[in-house]
This record gives sequence, structure tokens and C-alpha cells, in this order.
Amino acid sequence: MIPSIFDQEMSSPGELRLFERFQSAPDTDDWTVLHSLELADHPSQVCGEVDFVVVVPQLGVLCIEVKAHKRIARDVDGNWLLGRQRPTPRSPFKQADDQMRSIMDFLRKSDPSLANVPVLCAVWFTNCRAQLPPSVEWHDWQLLDQDHVARPIAATVVEVLTKGRLHLVQKARGIRLEGPDQRTCDRVVHTLRPEFELAASVESLRSRRAQHVLRFTEDQYDALDTMEREPRVLFTGAAGTGKTFLALEEARRNVVRGRSVLLICYNRLLSEWLKGVVPEGVRVETLHALMRREAGARPADDAPATWWSQELPELALEAMLDSTAPPTDVLLVDEAQDLMDPGYLDVLDLTLKGGLSSGTWRMFGDFERQAIFGNTAGRVGLRSRAAGMVEALLGRNCRNTPRVGRMAAILAGLEPGYQGFRRPDDGVNVAFLLYASASDQERLLLTQLKRLYQDGYEADDIVILSAKANGAAASSQDVALARRLAPFGDATPQRVRYCTVQAFKGLDAPAVIITDIESLEGRSSQDLLYIAMTRSTGPLCLLVSRSVGPTIVDLITRGATDA
Repeated sequence: MIPSIFDQEMSSPGELRLFERFQSAPDTDDWTVLHSLELADHPSQVCGEVDFVVVVPQLGVLCIEVKAHKRIARDVDGNWLLGRQRPTPRSPFKQADDQMRSIMDFLRKSDPSLANVPVLCAVWFTNCRAQLPPSVEWHDWQLLDQDHVARPIAATVVEVLTKGRLHLVQKARGIRLEGPDQRTCDRVVHTLRPEFELAASVESLRSRRAQHVLRFTEDQYDALDTMEREPRVLFTGAAGTGKTFLALEEARRNVVRGRSVLLICYNRLLSEWLKGVVPEGVRVETLHALMRREAGARPADDAPATWWSQELPELALEAMLDSTAPPTDVLLVDEAQDLMDPGYLDVLDLTLKGGLSSGTWRMFGDFERQAIFGNTAGRVGLRSRAAGMVEALLGRNCRNTPRVGRMAAILAGLEPGYQGFRRPDDGVNVAFLLYASASDQERLLLTQLKRLYQDGYEADDIVILSAKANGAAASSQDVALARRLAPFGDATPQRVRYCTVQAFKGLDAPAVIITDIESLEGRSSQDLLYIAMTRSTGPLCLLVSRSVGPTIVDLITRGATDA
């Protein structure tokens, strides 16, 4: 497959189905399938695109136009009715024929020795039974439908090319019954999609990416201005809506006013990052670190979860009630959905001048799909403690590109989805790579890393995430891969960092690869995938077990249909 990634916009579910079939098809080792081949010189349009170009030794080249509509019709005026699209007089078969002729002309002009390579076309209606009457406008072998999707795809393509070549031998000059050999097919592929490389400087790429994200995040600051006079505000929003950046901006504004500020979060990695970017004078701590310090307590190595969620808060509360340390003027809580347990709220109450009921605080959280540590019912408890608090919804995504954000919303079943995206579409789709074994996944991971390097990303721009502590990166047996990797937080230079999704929550990275996607059953696995996908400010790649591939395709297909 070229490209070998699951690279398709949500509007073409039929292409997604065929992509997966081609990628896993037996008896195709010497085939090449070009996906989404752009046609700059189209016979009837400014430009065009072929959904699939299949190059088969000894048979020829097949151009496939995919139509995923569930309803196909032609009215009395000769217009084609494809799903909900506007009627068009242009037949899908004419569309496929134009694409085929564009490729034939390009091959002939680029390399005259390729002029006699058989090039044929077909239309594949993937989501309906295309029981069309016989017509002078197409051959029966050019018409494929959903029944053909259920058959071995290699056999279907061979049948079409065999019948098509017999037709060409009878009608066209120079076409021989024997097809092109492997070397000729390789020349066809190189001519249609040659390899090349153009590079901007790494520093300019990194600077441009950082400025791009910050520019669109600044738009979110209007939300703070609107709530300026409200002393207690809970900002809620899905991943990527700028909650952490708003917390940092609120910290900056209050330091300028001479107020003491305490910024609390749940994750240790997030707190370490925040300490490096907050204005001087802002105190950053995880809630558990604060409680341990206040209580002077150290957990046993085998301390149960209840020690952290029940015993430690009680110890901290006892110590804080006896403490003479002044409370903070302003309390900021990021990833607030993870800190809504009653015991945690009791501790937060004592850190703030006036407490949660009458003090000045801002909390930022996603209570729909990111409350993987906390008690979402505690949101009700927060409201009961601060009856006059105001809730503000952040609906626009300013971190992810539209394609990444929409795909994350589809796979997680996010309802409602994002209200919009601050960033423009960069044309880069989410990449899906299907693996059959652990060694296969490691090979694909190494390949994807090399692609990102070629695109100007350096090691510290890339993060590999897994829901498993012993995921593909952490337990790699491939020497070439393992020497490129290090755990997140490791100071070894020129290594790509890997981390669990749970530990990386609240952070982001210019490029993200998610590994070990072995199930999408249950809310928990969907939430973790959603969190992982929304960490990326740029390209995103998912390494998916082949057993989960059909589920992914089904979710994307349904999402595209609903849209």
C-alpha cells in the first residue's frame, strides 16, 4: 500500500473498507496499491483523484472509483442520484474512465515504453447492491458492489483485469495478451508516484508549529475576560479546549495584581511541566504531594488505593487545621475532574482564603470523558459548597487540527462534539497502521518514527502513548527501535519518549503515536483512546490490532454517515 497508513477522510467510508481489505489481502505480495492518487492533469476537471490504482504483474493496472452511498439512482432526465448529493449528469463510470485516460496519457508521455500497459477502470459501490440494468455506457465487469466486498478482493481484481484485458486485446492496437512483468510494474508505480524530498529547516518548522498553537489558544482568553468579575468559576470543556492555558493565564493575571496563587493538579508529569512555565510567585503542586507535605506522611511501598484517597486526606486535614501557614489568595485547579472526591475538596477548602464557599478560585475540567481518576459525582458536591459558583463552557478546540479532533470525537462517541476548531485544516489525516503481532507492531512503530523524522520532527517532539505500562515501546525487543526510545522524564538526549496515557493526561506533544490498541470495548478503553488522541498538536498515528480494525472502520463509517 502506498501510502501504507490508514489515510482517509471521514467522508469516504467505502474507501476505508477497501483500504483494509487490500492491506490484509492474501496472494497480493507482488501487487502495489496506490491510494488517493491526485491527478493534476485531468481531462475534464481542473484536477482529480483516483481512489485506488492497483498495479498487478502479468495483468495490468486497474483504476477504482469508490462510491459509498447507500442509494444509487438515475432519474428520467439522465441525472445520477448518489445518496444525498445533488443530482449530477456525470456518470460514475464516466468519472472512472476520465481518471483512467488521464493515467494512460501520463504514462505514455512520461515513458513511451509504458504505452501498451493495460489500464482499465471499474466503479465499486461498496455500501449497496448495484443491480443496474445492462447499459451501453459500461461493461458488466466494470460494476462492483457490496457483494464483491465480502469476497476475496484479490480474486475480484484479477477477474476484472482478466475480462478487461480480453476486451482490450480485441479492441485496441498494441495490447498483448501477456501482461506487464514485475520490472514494468515497478516503473509504472515510480512514474505515477515518485519518491522525493523537500525540507525546511527543523528550527523553522518547530517555531512555526509552536506559534500556530499559541495564536489560536489566545482566542480562548476571552472566556477569562467574560468571567473576570465572578470569584468562583468552573470552566468545563472537552480535551483541547485550552483549559490548562487558561489556568496559566489566570495565574499570570493574579500575580500581576500581587495575589498569592496556588495551582493544583492531579498528575505528577503535568505538575512538573507547569512548574517550568508558570510566572514567578505561583506555587504548583499535585494534590497528593501537597497532602503528603502537610501531613508529613510517606506511604508504604504496598500502600492501597484507599490510603491515597481516604487516609492521606484525613491526615492532611488534621495537620492543616493546626497549621499557622496563611491560605492562598487564589486557588487554581487544573484537571479538576480528577479531584472531586469529598476528602480532596475538604483539603482544597483549607488551602484557600475564604474557602471554596466564598474564596476566589478557578477550576478547569472535562467531566465527560476524562474523569478516569476522580469521582464525577463530586461536581455536585462542589456546587453545594459554593452555591454562587458560575459554570462556563469551552466548546472550541484550539489544540488539535480539525481532522484529529473530529476523529477522536468519533472513536470515543463524544456527545456533544466540539463546537468548532480554532486551527485550520492542515490536510493531514489521522494515520492508522494495522499490526498482526508484537514484532509487526514494533516494525510499524519504527517506520512511523522514521516518517516523522523525515517530516522535520525531532525526538523530543514525539511521544509514544499506550494504555499499558508494558506497551510496545516499553517492552520492545527490536534493538533498532529500543535504542531510539526512553521513558518520559528520562534525560537521555535524542530519544523518543514513551509514557502511559494515564500519566500523560493534561499534557500534549507536537506528534503522538498511540500503540497497543487491542480493544475498544467498554467506556474505559474509549476514554483512554480519546485522551491519548487529543494529546497531539500535529500528526497522530494509531497502531491498531488487526482484530480491532473492523470496529474502527465501523465507528468511522457510522460517524461519517451521521455527519
